[in-house]
Amino acid sequence: MSIQHPQTRQFQAFSTNLEYARKMINTGKNLANFQSPIIDIGDFYRAAWVQAVSAIDHWFHEELYRRVAELAAGDSPSMPYQLTKFELPLAKVEEVRRGDISLADAVSEHVKAKWGNAALQNPRKISEALRLVTEENIWDKAAVQINEWNRGRTAMTGQTLKQQYISITDRRNRIAHDADLEDGDLKQRRPITDADATNAVDWIERIALAIAKVLD
Repeated sequence: MSIQHPQTRQFQAFSTNLEYARKMINTGKNLANFQSPIIDIGDFYRAAWVQAVSAIDHWFHEELYRRVAELAAGDSPSMPYQLTKFELPLAKVEEVRRGDISLADAVSEHVKAKWGNAALQNPRKISEALRLVTEENIWDKAAVQINEWNRGRTAMTGQTLKQQYISITDRRNRIAHDADLEDGDLKQRRPITDADATNAVDWIERIALAIAKVLD
């Protein structure tokens, strides 16, 4: 089943970043027959894994900023509760009062300042950030959407979808921070295949598509 991708600049950038990850996997597969003692083919798959998680982390941030800016500028009565309660520092309030900046821009800038350095690789943090732009339970609704796309062949729940995402980001952290070494070993790394990496990239895309559908 073909799933329509959002046509926003933010999602197109995400798709481009995922394509980089898939190219790394293909490079590893093409080099697999030329194994060399100085090249670990698995490193291409690990790089793709890290790239895919970075891509969705970046998309979550950019989607948050875009939607906050639109909501704040629209001054909609249906604005999410958490955004209506979002606090601005006094310095920003003074800039608005003097007319140096619009309220919408002040809110947008402060959201970027608050969330810009936060890693959105944990479902709880993602939910916390996106509550500024939606009151939907994004993980439950995204799980339902994935089941619909799969025509009922899957029975994902919000909890199992979060666990799927956590398993991918946990492996990313082992790769990025521990060189993907086996626990207690300083040389042996965890095995990884092109199928493992492809599955991770596909799940990252699937989760992003489902959450984008929920947000819209």
